[in-house]
Amino acid sequence: MTKFRFIILCLIIFGVALAGCVGKSHFESERKTVEQQPISASKHSTDTLKSVKHLKNGSSIHVVSNPEIIPVLVNKLNKLPDHYKPTDLIYPDIPFTFKEKIEKRKMRAAAAAAIEKLFAGANQEGVKLLGVSAYRSHEVQTSLFNHYVKSDGYEAAKRYSAVPGTSEHETGLAIDVTGGDGKCAAEECFEGTEAASWLENHAAEYGFIIRYPKGRDAITGYQYEPWHLRYVGKAIAQEIMSRGITLEEYNNATPVNN
Repeated sequence: MTKFRFIILCLIIFGVALAGCVGKSHFESERKTVEQQPISASKHSTDTLKSVKHLKNGSSIHVVSNPEIIPVLVNKLNKLPDHYKPTDLIYPDIPFTFKEKIEKRKMRAAAAAAIEKLFAGANQEGVKLLGVSAYRSHEVQTSLFNHYVKSDGYEAAKRYSAVPGTSEHETGLAIDVTGGDGKCAAEECFEGTEAASWLENHAAEYGFIIRYPKGRDAITGYQYEPWHLRYVGKAIAQEIMSRGITLEEYNNATPVNN
């Protein structure tokens, strides 16, 4: 190999490694800054899906035909209808890491009632919790994702930010939470905390699952997020958590497999 070719090869390898580091850095930055700012048919449901796009690996992206059902599956392969907005969004009576009464506090009525009970249950056991981010509109998700596309390009952005329509926050059934001190909000350091351990052991009692379990990113499409709770109802939540499976596996859905 000539000296010139050797230099080119080194530059290519360095570029790939740098891209990976940038993606991770932006993912952590999104969680730490943006998120903390106030701003497959299923045998278990009637949720039928319509294929809208074929991916390079042969998988298809589907549009969820019944987004209102509580156990609706939303991920990188199953998206909400364009500009979908839940009709029963309310403000749950729980504390957040910010004081402003803004849209990201909202959840769908059933999820809001359940999260109030979850927070109360944790408090009774001496575990303080704070909400970080709940509902996010399609428009906000679009703006957020486009920001990262402009910064890093489409392929890099979708590694750490959901394509509009595929974010669970748009369902009004998901919420990011943290401990009562507000530290490690939507950050890796939340893992192993008292609050994280309590959620792992008790969230299902209130109808919530840890949506992105550890080591299941090839199925869910996202790395471990012990702070991301998803309301699916008590029966389904208890089955998912007791079996140690994901919502994808519960629905016998195609793994995302990035």
